[in-house]
This record gives sequence, structure tokens and C-alpha cells, in this order.
Amino acid sequence: MSTGGQERSDMGDGHSVELLTRAGCSLCARAGTQLASLATELGFEMTTTDVDAAAAAGDATLRAEYGDRLPVVLLDGREHSYWEVDEARLRSDLSG
Repeated sequence: MSTGGQERSDMGDGHSVELLTRAGCSLCARAGTQLASLATELGFEMTTTDVDAAAAAGDATLRAEYGDRLPVVLLDGREHSYWEVDEARLRSDLSG
């Protein structure tokens, strides 16, 4: 399957990746850019959640659990990496 001249792998189909972030976090922005590119390439669904906005909306769980090590990458709801995207491990875990 081709998308815009790039070959797209379907290894990520069925997986979801969630990036936990907060406003003003430069590491979070960098991780978001990297994950968006990987999502296009590998075919996984990606969402982003601002832990401070979630807390302000009444759910402080994510901020309490992960707030001191953002950005955090969750793969299928489980912590996969933090502070940076572990791209090699993510590729491996998506293919397995």
C-alpha cells in the first residue's frame, strides 16, 4: 500500500499509541512530531492527552501517575517509554 510516495507498513494495525503531554513541554512536542510520523508510516492510531487539562476536567489520575516524567508513551494502554520515544522498541513491539 502506498501513501504519498511512501510505503506504509500495516504492522501497527490494531494498536493504539497515546502520548501523555502538557502544554509548554518541548520534549512532549518533539515526541508528538516523532510519533505522528511513525503513525503514518506504521499504521497505528495515535492520540494525545494533556494530563493537566484532564486534571482540570476532573480526572487527575494521569497527572498523578505520570506527571513527573512527561512525555509518556502508552502502547495499548500500558506505559511503553517516557522522556523520549523508544523508536526501536516501539517498532519491535508493534510487529510482535
